[in-house]
Amino acid sequence: MEVAIEPRSKADQEKLAVALEKLLGEDHSFRFSTDQEKGQTILRGMDELHLDAKVELLRQLYQVDFRLGAPQVAFRETIRDAGTVDYTHKKQQDGFGEFARVKINLIPGARGSGYAFSSKIVGDAVPEKYIPAVRKGLETVLGSGVLAGFPVVDLRVELINGAYHNVDSTPLAFEIASRSALQEGLRRHSVLLEPIMKVEIVTPEDCTGVVIRDLYARRGQVQQQKKRSGDCVIDALVPLADMFGYVNNLRAMSQGRGSFAMQFDHYQQVPPHDDGGPGAAVAHLG
Repeated sequence: MEVAIEPRSKADQEKLAVALEKLLGEDHSFRFSTDQEKGQTILRGMDELHLDAKVELLRQLYQVDFRLGAPQVAFRETIRDAGTVDYTHKKQQDGFGEFARVKINLIPGARGSGYAFSSKIVGDAVPEKYIPAVRKGLETVLGSGVLAGFPVVDLRVELINGAYHNVDSTPLAFEIASRSALQEGLRRHSVLLEPIMKVEIVTPEDCTGVVIRDLYARRGQVQQQKKRSGDCVIDALVPLADMFGYVNNLRAMSQGRGSFAMQFDHYQQVPPHDDGGPGAAVAHLG
């Protein structure tokens, strides 16, 4: 899960940088990155409670004054099926030309496989000296997908054909062509992936029914139930996007006697009717 934090002054920005490095050294499941253009820092934690604890430390222990955005789930983007894109970059201006053509296959990868590139070029359709530029152009797209700007994962790209011009072809032209080709392919084939959490809930037996009904309302899948010291233990898989505010809900449903723990399990495709959901989760500072 992510949250955007924006220091209110330069002094706060300096204090924040020092504090975050200390927090990072104490907790390796905590991460952060800085967006220089927006002047924001993105904090990343395992869940809402994890981030709340870090934010409270920044405010109380390190005395940092900041504006805080709404929590945002760390969605990912990938492709739902294979496709082929044939793209030509061609430009003529002031007597100078740019030319590069690339033809690529987009192939879905197994969950967790990441990204892979390979060249299947035979002959000199795309000279070897331009292959690094093709690779670079593709990689510039991976950090921000076309659906909602989340990283692109679990994708294989094959360069299968292309063309060049003896005068007008340059590494930059091939970089532009490959970048545009991948963006076009993603627009045709992309889907969103959401993190699914493995959740263990401990609740009094007389509250089990209402807790399970609430899990189903959160798109949860109950894996098993068992007894432990007079309580009921429920194991479930639940989308992280539906776990916001769960600690307060569980307290109310269990008269303050319930508890839960969760950890990341896997990514899976967001159901089609939920495709508009992540946009509402993007952090807006207020």
